[in-house]
Amino acid sequence: MIIQPSTNDYGELIKVWENSVRETHDFLAEEDIQFYKPLILKEYFPQLDLFCHNDDNRKIDGFMGIVEGKLEMLFIDSGKRGKGVGKALLVYAINERNVRWADVNEQNNQAVGFYKHMGFRVVSRSEFDGAGKHYPILSMELAE
Repeated sequence: MIIQPSTNDYGELIKVWENSVRETHDFLAEEDIQFYKPLILKEYFPQLDLFCHNDDNRKIDGFMGIVEGKLEMLFIDSGKRGKGVGKALLVYAINERNVRWADVNEQNNQAVGFYKHMGFRVVSRSEFDGAGKHYPILSMELAE
């Protein structure tokens, strides 16, 4: 089930974020994770339209953040990766929220491959991420 979380769910969302990042973003140093964590929790979450996927026990096992047709973040609990949670969220984003663009860390090869598999193509590259750190970002667009 995909629902919009409340601010009361932010604690659970940030746990999923950290769990996912530690599993998939091996290019990040520990100090980077600690740098991004409060930014995401206090600055990014409030600016995004957040949607979460709940498992059968109503536990959040994945979430995404969208702004104006652009997928800004998509994170899946490491224990649920490869089980269709990311696909369910992305299909919902495309069909129900008109998402046509996504940004992804270039060094996250699994994510880049996932978006390409789901019909996105790279249209541009930025040398730095939104926080100004040297982690290249690929801007991807849904191919029609």
